[in-house]
Amino acid sequence: MAKEEGWDKVVPSALQRFAKYDGKWVSAPVNVHSTNWIWANKAVLDKVGAKVPSNWDEMIATMDKLKAAGYIPLAHGGQAWQDATIFDGVVLTTGGIDFYRKAFVELDPKALGSKTMEKAFDRMKQLRGYVDDNFPGRDWNLATAMVIEGKAGMQIMGDWAKGEFLKAGNVPGEDFVCFRMPGTQGMVTFNSDQFVMFDVGKSSAQDEMAKSIMAPKFQSAFNVVKGSVPARTDVSDADFDACGKKGMKDLAEANASDTLVGSMAHGHAAPAAVKNAVYDVVTNHFNGGMTSAQAVKALVSAVADAQ
Repeated sequence: MAKEEGWDKVVPSALQRFAKYDGKWVSAPVNVHSTNWIWANKAVLDKVGAKVPSNWDEMIATMDKLKAAGYIPLAHGGQAWQDATIFDGVVLTTGGIDFYRKAFVELDPKALGSKTMEKAFDRMKQLRGYVDDNFPGRDWNLATAMVIEGKAGMQIMGDWAKGEFLKAGNVPGEDFVCFRMPGTQGMVTFNSDQFVMFDVGKSSAQDEMAKSIMAPKFQSAFNVVKGSVPARTDVSDADFDACGKKGMKDLAEANASDTLVGSMAHGHAAPAAVKNAVYDVVTNHFNGGMTSAQAVKALVSAVADAQ
């Protein structure tokens, strides 16, 4: 059925690796979420005279302006997966796509234990200085609310955060702005929600459900609301807002240039045991439990043990 529908031609190849087994489709992807996004309150940025940063130094300068003006620069929830989501973007902007792949997909010990990885941890320590004291245990949507309400300047979070802004009646480009982690434009770290089809013998109901999920009309309607983008690249962006249009354009660009890679933080780069081992090191370091040099050594050891 997938062959008849032409899924191979319209679903990004990086996503197909998660939807196929032994070359055969076993699931219907609903969407593509990407994690290397930053969401910012436009009025707050305007108030402190800050523009959308294009590199790391500009982002730090923006956060300094926000802090000096009495805002919380970075809204964050102190949960392991949220720490790791930030780390996704930090590693990507620090080392680039090839380094990210070597470290988190190939699990190369040299990459994991490199000076580049140590620099990424140093940058995490920098960001730790821009969150508020009440961040431990905070849910991600409450951190998003801090940006919506103008208490915080920005949040590093996957594109599901957009749904919170839309629910609050905010308009992209007017009330909030969305941009890639500085230095990662053209690269996308992703995860995907999919309906897995179990082998129950020939089932016309399964075929009809899969067809409905993959139908361009549904892919558009669902993702307009969810904040994600369609799992197929031939869906019109007509009904999407500015952030959605950007997300779809970014996905197409990353798919074409082979810079679309599974998110470590969201289980699409390495097996769960490895992901959880990385979580432990990243969170320990973010909370001041070790230096960056110690974190790099711990990361190499933890990943090796998890395999």
